[in-house]
Amino acid sequence: MTVRFSIPDFKPHSLLRNGHAQTLAGAYLPSGRYLERAVKLRVPLPDGDTVVLHDDRPSDWRPGDRVALLLHGLAGSHQSNYMRRAAAKLVGRGVRTFRMDLRGCGAGAGLAARPYHGGRSEDARVALQVLQALCLGSPVTIVGYSLSGNIVLKLIGESPQSVPINVEKAMVICPALDLGLCARSLSGRSQRRYERYFVRSLCRQIEVNRRLRPDVPPLNVKRRLKTLIEFDDAYTGPICGFGTADNYYTASSAHRHVANIRVPTLVLTAADDPLVPIAAFDALSLPNAVQLHITNHGGHLGYVGKNGVDADRRWMDWRIVDWVKADLTSMAGAPPRLHRLTPPLAVDSAQRSS
Repeated sequence: MTVRFSIPDFKPHSLLRNGHAQTLAGAYLPSGRYLERAVKLRVPLPDGDTVVLHDDRPSDWRPGDRVALLLHGLAGSHQSNYMRRAAAKLVGRGVRTFRMDLRGCGAGAGLAARPYHGGRSEDARVALQVLQALCLGSPVTIVGYSLSGNIVLKLIGESPQSVPINVEKAMVICPALDLGLCARSLSGRSQRRYERYFVRSLCRQIEVNRRLRPDVPPLNVKRRLKTLIEFDDAYTGPICGFGTADNYYTASSAHRHVANIRVPTLVLTAADDPLVPIAAFDALSLPNAVQLHITNHGGHLGYVGKNGVDADRRWMDWRIVDWVKADLTSMAGAPPRLHRLTPPLAVDSAQRSS
C-alpha cells in the first residue's frame, strides 16, 4: 500500500530553535511524575542470552486490541524518558505497550554474555514472536528510536517475506540507518561531547555487566577510548563477529534494506539532528510503504514544541500515538490531531532516568 499519513507541522519552542538545544531539552526537561508498574518478562534468545520486556497493560485491554513494542537508542533502556513518556501516552489510549531492554541494558544487566549493537534485528524478531503468542490476534506497531530505528528498518527490510505476521506498522524516529556515517559525524567539534558520553556509557555498561556475569568479554585496551569508532573497533566489531568497526557498520546498516520494506512505515527525523546527519537520507530509495517526514527543527529525539499543538509540548510522543492508533484503511488525508493530556501511566520518581 502507499502510505500517506498526515502530520501536523512541528513548531519548536521559541527558546529551543537549534538542534543541540532541542536534543538536550528532549532528554532533560522534566516530563511529569509517573508510577512504574510494568510487568517484567524475561525473553530467552536462541544463543542463550536473555532480554527483558516491560509490559504496560491498560486495565481494559483485551486480546485483539492494539499493541506497541518500543526499542530504545544507544546507551538507553526502558527507563529512558522518551520510552516512559510514549508508554504512558499509549497506555492512556488503550494500547498495551512493551518496552524492550536490549542485551545488557536496564533490567537486562547481567542476563547477556554478548553485547547489543545496531544490527541485532534477530532479537527484535524474537520479541515479536513472544508478543504473537502473548497477545493473540493483536496488531503490533514496532517503534525504534535512534540506534534501534536502524534495528527496526533492518528487521522489516532485510527479509520482507519473513516479517512476523503480527507486525501491522513500524515507526522509526531519528534512525541511525547509516551507522558508519553517524559514527564519523560524531567526530565533529560540536558532536564530541555526545560522543564522549556514549563511549563512557558503553564502557561503564561493560564493567557493570562483567560484575554481574564474569563471562561477559572484557574490554582489553591499553588506552582510554575517545571515539565511538575506536570503541566499535576494539569491542563491538571483534566480540560480535564482524572483525572491525567498518565491517560492523557495513553489515548492520539498514539504509540498503529500506527499498525492500513492505510494512507500512513512518520515518521521522529532523534536518538539524546533531547525531544523525540528514545526508543519511539523501540517497534513500523509498518504496510506497515508507513515508519519510523531515522537519526543519527537532534535534535528536527532542521535538519540544510551542503551545497549541499538543498539551505537553512533546510533539514526538503524540506523533507516535497518532501512528500507532491509525487505521491503515483511512490513513490517507487524515487531519492533524490536537491532543489533550489524560492522566498518564506513572513512573516512580526514585527510578526516574534520562
